[in-house]
Amino acid sequence: MSHYEPWNPDRAADIIAEFAGIEGPAMPILHEIQHTFGFVPDAVIPMIADALNTSRAEVFGTVSFYHDFRRELPGRHVVKLCRAEACQAAGGDRLMERAEQRLGVKLGETTPDRRVTIEPIYCLGLCATAPSAMLDDRMIARLDEQKLDALLTEAQA
Repeated sequence: MSHYEPWNPDRAADIIAEFAGIEGPAMPILHEIQHTFGFVPDAVIPMIADALNTSRAEVFGTVSFYHDFRRELPGRHVVKLCRAEACQAAGGDRLMERAEQRLGVKLGETTPDRRVTIEPIYCLGLCATAPSAMLDDRMIARLDEQKLDALLTEAQA
């Protein structure tokens, strides 16, 4: 279930102020913003740039470079499918296609009912038990069609 706060610029300013004084504050600020609101809103980019005396382009570049940062609020549940080589070699591509077909959205998208977002993740550290995935914060190893179907059913409930 979504545990995110609604977007609030005052709350965002508090988060930025909390981390602005540490060494290398951009990543901790962005992670905390996403942890709080579920995504990194466009409106926070100039706030961070101003606080860190850097350009908006630099902050935006950081957000767009790292796959973990979302620019839109995710669905109620987030399914992450590992796209690393070990998982691909163990059938991850076929499972990704099955998930996309079953949900009716592509990797990186959210279902129209806002129940499920499906995202790529680049290695969960479960290479020996590939392919792997995550549902919200729960890791799933040895993913196969049956486990994937159960995972997606759970996420859509």
